[in-house]
Amino acid sequence: MKGLRGVIGRVRGWRRGWHERSKLERIDLYTRVTLCSITWGFAVSWGLLPLGETLDEGPVAMALGGAFLAANIAQSVLSNRNLSPAFDDYRGTEPFPPGRLRLPAALQVLMTGLLVALAAVGGVNDEGLVLLVLDLPVAFTIPYVLLVPVRRFLLHSAAFTVAVVALLAAVGIPGGLLFGAVVSLVVVTLLVLVSARPSVWSLSVMWQAEEARDMQARLAVAEERLRFGRDMHDVLGRNLSVIALKSELAVELAQRGNPAAMDQMVEVQRIARASQQEVRDVVRGYREADLPTELMGARGVLQAAGITCAVEGADGPAGIGAPAAVQAALGWVVRETATNVLRHGDPRHCWIRLARTRDAVVLEVENDGAGATRPLGDADGDSGGSGLAGLRVRLGALGGSLTAGSAGDDLFRVTATVPLTAPRPDANGQLAPSPAPPAAPSVFPEER
Repeated sequence: MKGLRGVIGRVRGWRRGWHERSKLERIDLYTRVTLCSITWGFAVSWGLLPLGETLDEGPVAMALGGAFLAANIAQSVLSNRNLSPAFDDYRGTEPFPPGRLRLPAALQVLMTGLLVALAAVGGVNDEGLVLLVLDLPVAFTIPYVLLVPVRRFLLHSAAFTVAVVALLAAVGIPGGLLFGAVVSLVVVTLLVLVSARPSVWSLSVMWQAEEARDMQARLAVAEERLRFGRDMHDVLGRNLSVIALKSELAVELAQRGNPAAMDQMVEVQRIARASQQEVRDVVRGYREADLPTELMGARGVLQAAGITCAVEGADGPAGIGAPAAVQAALGWVVRETATNVLRHGDPRHCWIRLARTRDAVVLEVENDGAGATRPLGDADGDSGGSGLAGLRVRLGALGGSLTAGSAGDDLFRVTATVPLTAPRPDANGQLAPSPAPPAAPSVFPEER
């Protein structure tokens, strides 16, 4: 029973690990496993079945066949181990250590010698010899084809073919079998070339596209920082210049004993307070920021990151007389969910839907690529990140609610509901006393 539970646990762990991978990571893993499987497929079929005849051909043939099988297994293991470094070398991320090819090359020479010896003692029949020749270079060439240019690979394969055929001819193999050996080596060379190299090339292109998408998101971050810097300059630049001039004027007036100096300092105090409030507005995102603006910004940054974004019902909350506090709260939800879409998972599409019920406004943000999305928090906010937890606090002050979770196959959905009877802000633009929310989230993600 414990053994069965252990097996079930491992299967669930593999399934969980598969679903936690992004789509590109799944394709990457599938490609690697496929190429590794090709090596073992050849070794088990064409490399093993013909050796069964050696059992009836005496101890010498059996010893040669067993040695060939052991060398073939060792070569397949080394091929699988060298495949990932060969991938990295092909993509240009990390060079392949040249020393790792020495043992596979030595094994290739050993396997060639054992095959020629088997042919010399008559350890395999004609068809079996052709199959062994077909299997002979597979394990070595699958990683090797990724390490050298195509032209060099073809030249080396041609030289290997000539060497094998010459050795077989030297031990008395007839011309018909030599022709079959040539055909086998040409076929397996082309098979490895057209299966391994295009697969890895396609995978490299997809990784480059993924890196480009990530760069687009980084550029969006940089653009937002520039915009924020411009806003801060616009807010503070003029006011600080005015404060400096009025302070100098107040000093001059004070030195002359002019009572107008006090009026200037009062004006300086007023401008400083106004600047402080404007800076708060910029930092918190309240300056000229309403729900339509947040929807437009979210759609722009998602599209810049290569994610299709569809917004439905965008004109509803602005045109149905929803209180400003409700629209502001939903704007915060749009910001944080757009950030989550960019930072988590591997989305390609995002849908933002706005609707009004009889007494509430409902906002839904849904995205695909949820298989790689990390948990963002349950409905109670016990395990989520500070962003969604902060939104629950903010919406709770208005009597609203927020839910986040899976919405089916590969989908993740955040739903915010805010009643239309939300409290109105006071004279300072703040809601009725409520727990202070965490730092303001941004439409754009932090750099990863």
